Amino acid sequence: MHSQWDELTFAFSRTSMFPFFDIAHYLVSVMALKRQPGEVAMAWKNPLSSWFTAMLHCFGGGILSRLLLAEPPLMFLADNTNILLASSIWYVIFFCPCDLVSRGYSFLPVQLLAEGMKEVTRTWKIVNGVTHANHYYKNGWMVMIAIGWVRGAGGSIIVKFAQLVKGCWKPEADEWPKMSYSAKVTLLGSVIFTFQQTKNLAIPRHALMFLYTMFLVVTKITMMITGTDVTPFACFEDTLFRILFGWQQRFSSCEKRSETESSLSGTGSPTSKPIADASNKVQKKHTKKTD
Repeated sequence: MHSQWDELTFAFSRTSMFPFFDIAHYLVSVMALKRQPGEVAMAWKNPLSSWFTAMLHCFGGGILSRLLLAEPPLMFLADNTNILLASSIWYVIFFCPCDLVSRGYSFLPVQLLAEGMKEVTRTWKIVNGVTHANHYYKNGWMVMIAIGWVRGAGGSIIVKFAQLVKGCWKPEADEWPKMSYSAKVTLLGSVIFTFQQTKNLAIPRHALMFLYTMFLVVTKITMMITGTDVTPFACFEDTLFRILFGWQQRFSSCEKRSETESSLSGTGSPTSKPIADASNKVQKKHTKKTD
């Protein structure tokens, strides 16, 4: 049983992403671009700008990771096969007669299949980013985590930069401090594979790749079927927030309450002052009657 598990996970880790998984990644990325307001009109008006933005959606993580490692950012253009494949998908999505590709993608089973295959490519990107950074910075944990994270989910930053260059970026519409589910799960995977790379996690890489990929695929498909935005990290994040930062809020609230009570005790409460004035008047009237 153990040998069968090893054979399964090892064969899975040797799975080639080209061409089917890469096609799914390009399809999902370009469809996400097409859903943005004004992108269809931009493609018809300025196809070169639309193509360039689509390439950033498809290869943005690799471009940003190479920039951080001081490598040529345009190295992705040297892969002629993938560039032609991504360009073909961009062309049929935006310019297919009767919009047949987008209509076919609108069916839920097709979206589930494409999104699931895209999550598989996320694992490969994280692992490649971590191992690539390890060549430059041996056992440099933070660098390996950063490059793996960027390689898997850094395309959105490059896309925002492209929108800024084109003049259609709206800062008020973006919540930069708020991490998306993809960014969170990619950061988690980058940390896990970095620990495995530095021999601090006693599990074979092929088994870890299989387990992490299954987690990505099942979680993504479940979220799409149920139509919920609640991530599996919500409970963990809330608990961790209460442990790390909740006591500080309670401490500050107790300080404010004690300051308020001390100020009221020093100046007298506003409700006690009229009562005290009324009692003084009664005492004065009583003394006048006795006199």
